[in-house]
Amino acid sequence: MTQTYDVQHAAGGVPVKMWTRGVPVDDKARAQLSRAAAMPFVFRHVAAMPDVHVGIGATVGSVIPTKGAVIPAAVGVDIGCGMMAARTSLVASDLPDNLEGIRSAIEQAVPHGRSVGRGKRDHGSWGDPPPAVVEAWATLAARFGQIVAKHPRLKNTNNLVHLGTLGTGNHFIELCLDQDQRVWVMLHSGSRGVGNAIGSYFIELAKQDMRKWFINLPDQDLAYFPEGTDHFDEYVEAVGWAQDYAAVNRRMMMANVIRALRSRIAKPFEAELEAVNCHHNYVTREKHFGENVLVTRKGAVRAAKGVLGIIPGSMGAKSFIVRGLGNAEAFDSCSHGAGRVMSRTQAKKLVTLAEHIADTEGVECRKDDSVIDETPKAYKPIEAVMAAQADLVEIVHTLKQVVCVKG
Repeated sequence: MTQTYDVQHAAGGVPVKMWTRGVPVDDKARAQLSRAAAMPFVFRHVAAMPDVHVGIGATVGSVIPTKGAVIPAAVGVDIGCGMMAARTSLVASDLPDNLEGIRSAIEQAVPHGRSVGRGKRDHGSWGDPPPAVVEAWATLAARFGQIVAKHPRLKNTNNLVHLGTLGTGNHFIELCLDQDQRVWVMLHSGSRGVGNAIGSYFIELAKQDMRKWFINLPDQDLAYFPEGTDHFDEYVEAVGWAQDYAAVNRRMMMANVIRALRSRIAKPFEAELEAVNCHHNYVTREKHFGENVLVTRKGAVRAAKGVLGIIPGSMGAKSFIVRGLGNAEAFDSCSHGAGRVMSRTQAKKLVTLAEHIADTEGVECRKDDSVIDETPKAYKPIEAVMAAQADLVEIVHTLKQVVCVKG
């Protein structure tokens, strides 16, 4: 059988298996992968996905299996960030010719973006959360209370007011058409302010523990909690809760987007005919190569045999609903998107507004300077990314957005 990945050897560490043929990989990302692979508790090897690029703590697009320890910065601060997609019974011809009204209705239905002003409410959060959001929060509140009892600093965070909200950066809501011209709703978000607070807090705690135990690290962001310590158990509990919050957050948004669509489209339609809700920034216990390990996927999706996942492109490119092929060497994983080729700062310097407008032609979305950091040219070509992981997933549906709402 032909080997479909390249191997990078890390001095004193496990190998890095890289599904990156035909896509660019930055040298800094390679160095960051090697540093993670040198940690003594990494199991067998690190898997790098084709969308791999430098991240804070660990490389985005990496799968890090560990035994006996967890690295909070490898999970990151957008805990449980992921995707949700749902097919409706609508087809392209059911949509109005001008999609501006639909974009506006979605923007009104889901708080998005962020505004910071003294004494003013952030428009990216709820002022008065609707009853459905309050009910959903009730399913999460007791466990959150247990976490806060041990870590009081996490109490005054954006928890209830962020549930069912989009956020900023690469988070988005899209209306897409598939290969059969059927209408899908797709969205991308995570655990919002409360997840960020949990991630940041435990990353700092791990760094403090390393200093306390005089443990020298190749990178401070690889600070870890050894299994059997209180902080390990408390982090696993908090991260598990944030992942559940993220999944509920996406479900709340999906319900509100569908309600917004119904307000603009007179034809009755069904939604969630095929629904997928998957994380791509998370840690979980799984069995690989006959052993129970902790798998940290930072910018990677579980692609076990038969499991459905979502791989989005940029705001002007195709996205894919995929079915996992269960590739053991990749720890049953695939990429979480196209992956950046430019940092946000670089994109703003190098890409003109005219290029952004041309690259998002046919998409009802923002066409202003403030979204250039998310422009299609800032990302790797999604077709090349998909070709590099043909042995990790099979494509079930190919989607192309017609509406894109950015935070």
